[in-house]
Amino acid sequence: MYRFPPCKHKGTSLTRAHNKRETTRRAKCIVSMKDKVTNLTNPDDQSDVKSFTYDYSYWSFDGSKEQKDGYFAKDSPSSKYCDQRTVYNDLGVGVLNNAWDGYNSTLFAYGQTGSGKSWSVIGYGANKGIVPLLCHDLFQGITQNKEDKQFEVKFSMLEIYNEVVHDLLNTTKNKNGLKVRQHPKKGFYAEGLKAALVTNYQEIEQKMNEGTVNRTIASTNMNATSSRAHTIVGINFIQKFKNAAGQETAKQAVVNLVDLAGSERVESTGATGSRLKEGAGINLSLSCLGNCIHALAERSTGKQTRVPFRDSVLTRLLMNALGGNSKTIMIAAISPADINYDETLSTLRFADRAKQIKTKATVNEDPTEKLLRELKEENERLKRQMQGGQIDKDFIDADGDGIDDRDQSELKKKWEEEVKARMMENEQEMANMKKSYEEKLRQAKKDFVDPSIAKKEQDKQTKPHIYNLNVDPMLSGRIIHILSPGDNTIGNRKGAESNITMISPSIQEQHAVMTVAKDGKVIVKPVNTDCRLLVNGSPTQGETTLCHNDRLMFGATQLWLFQNPVECKKSNMHYPVITFEYAQEEIAAKNGVNMSSGDGYAPNIQQDLMEVIPAVEEANSISEELDRLVKFEILLVAPQVLGEKQGKTEVQVKMKNLANGTEFVWPKEKFLNRLYIMKEMYQKYEEEEEWRRPENEDPFQESLDTEVHIGTVQVDLKPLAYNVELKEQLEITNYKGVDVGMMNVELIPCNKSGREYTEADDMFVDSPSDLVGTSLNFKVKIDNCRGLPTKYADMYCAYKFYLDEKETKTKLVSETSNPDFSHSKVFTFSPVTDQLVHFLQHNNLAIKVMGKQRIRRSAMPRTQGLTTKDMLRSDRAVFSRTANLMNGFQMGGRVVDPQKQSIIVELLLMKKTQARLQQKVDSIRKLIKEAENISRVRVSTSLLKEVMQASSPEQADLLIRKLSGEGII
Repeated sequence: MYRFPPCKHKGTSLTRAHNKRETTRRAKCIVSMKDKVTNLTNPDDQSDVKSFTYDYSYWSFDGSKEQKDGYFAKDSPSSKYCDQRTVYNDLGVGVLNNAWDGYNSTLFAYGQTGSGKSWSVIGYGANKGIVPLLCHDLFQGITQNKEDKQFEVKFSMLEIYNEVVHDLLNTTKNKNGLKVRQHPKKGFYAEGLKAALVTNYQEIEQKMNEGTVNRTIASTNMNATSSRAHTIVGINFIQKFKNAAGQETAKQAVVNLVDLAGSERVESTGATGSRLKEGAGINLSLSCLGNCIHALAERSTGKQTRVPFRDSVLTRLLMNALGGNSKTIMIAAISPADINYDETLSTLRFADRAKQIKTKATVNEDPTEKLLRELKEENERLKRQMQGGQIDKDFIDADGDGIDDRDQSELKKKWEEEVKARMMENEQEMANMKKSYEEKLRQAKKDFVDPSIAKKEQDKQTKPHIYNLNVDPMLSGRIIHILSPGDNTIGNRKGAESNITMISPSIQEQHAVMTVAKDGKVIVKPVNTDCRLLVNGSPTQGETTLCHNDRLMFGATQLWLFQNPVECKKSNMHYPVITFEYAQEEIAAKNGVNMSSGDGYAPNIQQDLMEVIPAVEEANSISEELDRLVKFEILLVAPQVLGEKQGKTEVQVKMKNLANGTEFVWPKEKFLNRLYIMKEMYQKYEEEEEWRRPENEDPFQESLDTEVHIGTVQVDLKPLAYNVELKEQLEITNYKGVDVGMMNVELIPCNKSGREYTEADDMFVDSPSDLVGTSLNFKVKIDNCRGLPTKYADMYCAYKFYLDEKETKTKLVSETSNPDFSHSKVFTFSPVTDQLVHFLQHNNLAIKVMGKQRIRRSAMPRTQGLTTKDMLRSDRAVFSRTANLMNGFQMGGRVVDPQKQSIIVELLLMKKTQARLQQKVDSIRKLIKEAENISRVRVSTSLLKEVMQASSPEQADLLIRKLSGEGII
């Protein structure tokens, strides 16, 4: 089953580009689905189509519409879009029915980052996923069956991060993580996990919110929506009733709903933009999961294969789900874009192996007394083993590992710890079974009341505080800091103690101070000029008095909302709801991009800017923190600069190496992919791990072998529509519209063999429509370029004419700023069509100048002894606004009209037309004079027409000589 969210929701979309094709084109869809079959087409070989058949194949990328409540439904009855309710009915209802029947069930989502795993399992807003829908229906069923049964529902949330298991609902008691132990009947389990006993769906919602607060993503305060941790939602469902014999019977089911971390491990693109690496290598857990899936599939065919459950924490905890007493469902989430072909194919193959696994699920139903007796007998047996010192080999190595090569004393010590832990658990379980449901409920509520959380909720109503804003609305408002009277210091964890700790690039040891005065007013100020602080989108260096609902940005990524309940109650003002998007739009507006008024930008540009502005800030902050000597800036690049006459302005990012002066312009998608790696490096830096990467994998580096776009020349093709030659010296403009040199280019009509027409040939046509049905031949000549920057080598020109699919390239020229290309190519069109004539009249020939950068010592910046922070300090701006190239642009300090060439061409054609008209007038005058000389009063209209249509003076003279042979009319 395959799932990805609709294109409006965050996640993989067809416009998201990774690294294989470093162009600005849109990615193509390579996935198609029909019934249960999913087809995958190789983007490099359209005939290579791989088909996979599963229980369900769900399409959810497009074909949907958003309803008023935010729910995505089909946009038409014929749409193939599958909404959340459809997926739940197909999968979640089956899991719920299994729980009612007493079977253990597991559902887990696997796939690359952004493909829709969390969308399917948890959901988003009104589009609830399997977990909330299943929990809601579970309690509906309990309400309908209360009369003859007793029910217990225990809810837990585990997170596996860096091979450490955390209890998301009880982190204060498990700061160092939980131990994973093994039970001969239960399999592996997390010791110390205290599941919450819940009585209704609202309590589960509350527990899920508590778990969201405690996720790793929240504790690090990073503005990232994709977690590197695995989340396991556990539901222990117990039904108690009397059987036909009157015996007390307990039916128990364990449901595990698992949201795995993304299988995509981000790697460097390299010079040629290689694909991102296979997703299954993101961490040890997913690699081991893949190994276990493969081994279990082999075992299902009858082979005696060892399954390496012990190799990771994740596979140990999912041991029963994968190969034991459980009915298991796997959701494989994929991307439909061609740029994700490798990751998608890997996921499909992974799912294909998984469906071969056979599990044996049995009903977990036993009389209570029998359970008590078995627990007592087991404890007695364990005591005897402890006294005799005999190690239970099966207990220690249930998955078939040998112990001959292990140290016996260490093994015995470990075994004794396991036995003691199991005996204690058995005692606790016997005590719990003897308790009534009401007693358990009272104890659970007592254990799970966190005094600090309750006090914080109470303080929110009366005291000033700040809470986080996140791009994911479910994570906004989950981190709250109550401000105490006096000074509240904000800083990172590396330096002196701070009242409020924020871990993020560019956050200083002591970054800012928020002071609560005696009169209740709150003042914020940065500690020094290096500490970046924005209040309502504007930078501040001094003290600023805050008002209720003010937006605060600390460093590059820490976005917070200030709340003052006392001020709010006194004021009669209407305060708007502040979201992450609202705050980011405000910051963008203060940088000169007014999203609310459009500011001349198309909606897609506004959306891209909203995404890229904070991302560039964060990239610069990480560069500064890691001292990578790199600066990033935002560029708005018009289609003319990209070599296109029509199209949309694009948001791109310039990467400037401050050490050697090289500059590279990246498409938005490439920059965002690099940013993922930068964040990974920074995270390792914070955890004091080795964070440096080889040069070819460093996201802050670009190979000097990477070709760069030096500039573009737009050549007006209109002269060819009149069969007129064009010889011009045209400006070469770079991505900013700045003049970087001149190009001598010619468009010359010729015959099929390449002989250039001259004035004597007189091939000029009065109207472009006259070319239709005839033959058109011409040369494109690129003689040379002059005045190019000296930092480029291996330069060449490239262009596509009309319907060309492959670029025409000139020869390579190096070691000069005035390269001579001496390029000439003949184009032949026969017959000429209306479409070609229209193209010639309304389009330009875009000629790109490409090259490679070289490092010149004389031009290198003086960076000796300077850090990235020193060099960025003088220029904190990261949004470099370029003028709108559609209305003129800056070029070497002067304003250049982009219509200049069109005016020149029009003047050229006017001269040609004037010359032709003058020739006709002169011919008619000659005809009149000759008629007068021979006393002719009238001249035939046919002769007049022939003289008017004469293509040259010589041809007109021959026609005039016929006059003496005409009779008088």
